[in-house]
Amino acid sequence: MKALLPCMMLLILASPLAAQDGLPPAPYANRQLDDPALEAEAQELMETLRCLKCQSQSIADSDAPMAGDMRSQVRMRLAAGERPEAIRGWLTARYGDYVSYKPQIGSATWPLFAIPPALLALAGLVLWRRLGHGAGRRP
Repeated sequence: MKALLPCMMLLILASPLAAQDGLPPAPYANRQLDDPALEAEAQELMETLRCLKCQSQSIADSDAPMAGDMRSQVRMRLAAGERPEAIRGWLTARYGDYVSYKPQIGSATWPLFAIPPALLALAGLVLWRRLGHGAGRRP
């Protein structure tokens, strides 16, 4: 009886983990749109969106159920007439800036864009001072 209680607790706690995989795939997760132009637009957008489960793959390349749901959303919204940037904005609002391989410059992300050029300028200044001023001196 003592062993039965921990097994039951483990079974109860593990069931939500399997719930996502037990659902049927989203309608457009693995099915292309009938319109080739819309499908090309969907593919282009899906290649710039990161799978949140895999994190190193785009949703176009990932086999994760969550990526399938995101692919389906992209295709359904494009078929409904929504613009790709509006879909990207909706996904970013829902999942955060991390979902996009092309993050927008904003109040939280501007240091990511500003620090690399500043470091390059600082390294150039240090090299210029070391090499520029040192060339005219004699040892």
